[in-house]
Amino acid sequence: MSRVFNFSAGPAMMPEEVLQQAREEMLDWRGSGMSVMEMSHRGKEFVAIAAEAEQDLRDLLKVPANYKVLFLQGGATGQFGAIPMNLLRGKQSADYVNTGAWSKKAISEAKKYAKVNIVASGEASNFLAIPPQSEWTLDPDAAYVHYTPNETISGVEFHWVPETGDVPLVADMSSTILSRPIDVSKFGLIYAGAQKNIGPAGLVIVIVREDLIGQALPITPSIWDYKIQADADSMSNTPPTYTWYLAGLVFKWLKAKGGLEAMAEINKRKADKLYAAIDNSGGFYRSPVEPSARSWMNVPFLLPSGELEKPFLEQAKQAGLVTLAGHRSVGGLRASIYNAMPEEGVDRLVEFMQDFARRNG
Repeated sequence: MSRVFNFSAGPAMMPEEVLQQAREEMLDWRGSGMSVMEMSHRGKEFVAIAAEAEQDLRDLLKVPANYKVLFLQGGATGQFGAIPMNLLRGKQSADYVNTGAWSKKAISEAKKYAKVNIVASGEASNFLAIPPQSEWTLDPDAAYVHYTPNETISGVEFHWVPETGDVPLVADMSSTILSRPIDVSKFGLIYAGAQKNIGPAGLVIVIVREDLIGQALPITPSIWDYKIQADADSMSNTPPTYTWYLAGLVFKWLKAKGGLEAMAEINKRKADKLYAAIDNSGGFYRSPVEPSARSWMNVPFLLPSGELEKPFLEQAKQAGLVTLAGHRSVGGLRASIYNAMPEEGVDRLVEFMQDFARRNG
C-alpha cells in the first residue's frame, strides 16, 4: 500500500528519504558487512557515525563550544528527574512554569528531589494560553527555571524566550527542536525526546552548558550523570545506537533541505495554512487555543459536535490522513505537523477538512 500522511504527535512520521537510506543500509552499512544495529558502540564504524551526528546537530543549532551534546536513553521523561539531580548544585529549589500536561509531569518528578516553585501557571485559561512573563514570580536564588516551550496535548507554544537573568533556563524542546533556529546560548540546558523531530523513540538529546555539570546529587544514577556521560561521549553505557544513527540521517536531511532557516519558513507556512482552514470555516472548525499561543507543531481543533469526530476520523483515514484524534485527556482532533510532514500532507488535510465541512455543515 502507499504511505499515508501520519499526523501522530509521537512517535511521528520520519522523512521518507531517511527511511529509504536506512533500508538500503540495513544489511550492510558502507561495506562493513553488518547492520548499524549490530555494531559495537565502541567500534570505529559506530564511533564515526556518532561523532558525525553530533557535529551535524551542532552545525544545525550553532551550538557554542562550551556546551556538551549528549545522546541518552530514557526519553524526555527520564530527564524530568535527571535535571534536578544534576542542576541543583547545592541549592534547594527550582522554578517551574506550568503550561500543561508535560509541565505537570516535569514538576511532579522534580518534587522528589527539590523544592519546586510554580512561578506561573496557565491553569486559569485551562492551559490554552501562555501566562505573560510580567506575571511570573521568579526566584533569583533558584537553581534553574524550567519551562516547556510547546505543549503537545493542548497545542500551546511560547513564541518568545523567557528572560531569567543569571538563573539558568531549562527547556523541554521535544516538540519544537530543529523546527526553526534558536539561540542556544540563552539556555543553560535544552532537552528533547527524539520521536517528534529527530528520529524514532528511544533517544533523548541533552544540550547542557559545561559549567552546570559535575555537581550531581550522590543519588544520581551514573547513566544520568551529565559529567560522566559527557566524559564518555555519551557511551558510559551502551547507547541506543540505531536510533542515534537514524537521528544522524535526519540531521543530514535537514542540512540538505537548507537548514533550520529553511525549515522555519516551511513550518510557518504549513501552520498558517491549517489555522486559516480552521478560522475560515465559518465556525465549523474551532481552535481552542489563544491565537498568540498557537503551536506551529501541534494543532488541536474542534468540530461542531462530538458525534462528528468518528466519521471525520474514519473518512480521513480512507483519504490517507491518519492519527488525527486528539489526546485522550482532552478529546477533539489534533494534527501534528513536524518537520517530516510535507507541505503536501497539510494541503491534503485542508482539502479534506473543507470537503467534510461542506458535506456536514
